[in-house]
Amino acid sequence: MRTLRFDSVGGASGNMILAALTGLGIDPATIEAGLDTLGVGHFTLALTTRVDHGLEGRHLEVHPAHHEHQPHRNLEDIRNLVTRSTLPAPVRELSMQVFERLAVAEATVHGTTPDAVHFHEVGALDAIADIVGSCYALHSLNVRHVLLGPMPLAPGTIQTHHGTLPLPAPAVVELLKGMAVTNVDENTELVTPTGAALLVTWAKQFPATPSPESLTLVASANGLGSRTLNHRSNALRATLMEPAPVPETEPGACLVMECNLDDTVPELIGSCVNRLMENGALDAFTTAIQMKKQRPGTLLTVLCDPSRRDTLLDLIFRETTTFGVREHLTQRTMLKRRMITVTTPYGDIPVKQGLWKDGI
Repeated sequence: MRTLRFDSVGGASGNMILAALTGLGIDPATIEAGLDTLGVGHFTLALTTRVDHGLEGRHLEVHPAHHEHQPHRNLEDIRNLVTRSTLPAPVRELSMQVFERLAVAEATVHGTTPDAVHFHEVGALDAIADIVGSCYALHSLNVRHVLLGPMPLAPGTIQTHHGTLPLPAPAVVELLKGMAVTNVDENTELVTPTGAALLVTWAKQFPATPSPESLTLVASANGLGSRTLNHRSNALRATLMEPAPVPETEPGACLVMECNLDDTVPELIGSCVNRLMENGALDAFTTAIQMKKQRPGTLLTVLCDPSRRDTLLDLIFRETTTFGVREHLTQRTMLKRRMITVTTPYGDIPVKQGLWKDGI
């Protein structure tokens, strides 16, 4: 379950995102082969290494084999390109989620419908390759959580086929609603609609866990844009992380559930214990106790991960006669375990070893 974090000091665009992902270990030839299945000719990913304001990174240019003049594709045109490809199904679905989010944003700010939106710059083959290639790279990295740092926004104006528009571009403002942003002292477009659509779609599709687990930083790479900024690098950093390895001993939260039983036959209690274990209990056991009026009874104890509470609590109430269950959280420390085979005069015997510090 890998986690990918994006931190932008100088913007985000489709080619910056794809450049950063190739720096995390994705072979550009793999992306090129996937893009070729779109059926519009071969794409070449031209990668160069540059230094911008003291920060080294990768710059990417996508070169289609066929050059178009003023493409005007709509959402259905792009859907046909993507769905007829042989890219993995999750890549096709994620790519279309990006295009659809972008179409909704463009339709909102221009007063039309998503299906009526005609993509101009984004409809060009190199821009389509940026989106589909980035989604393919994300899929290949096996990323399940995406985190975004604040996106930098700069004032100014931009020339489009609609005329002069303010910066950030209206579609970018629509896409970044609800996301963290920061104002910077530049005077040019930093975050493009393509970049915003990619990052926002990923962050919503692969949200971070509410309680972040301990992570190990695996790799980091910078994607560089083409602009020369005044006070910062035109860079987007991507950082890849994995769950930290489990140490030899690990304290972990454990939920303990208990109830006293004095009117349940032993056969039903035994069946309940079996079902509790089958449904995810870490342990379930009984203890003989003496209850009020000196009646013999049974203490049923269940240990489980807190996430299994509702399932196991429901099972206890359905399988026993108790009217109440006591619950409390506790901590447990577990040894790292391994199975070995020990050869004896009587044959091979499987043995479980527990590792503690430097010994067994």
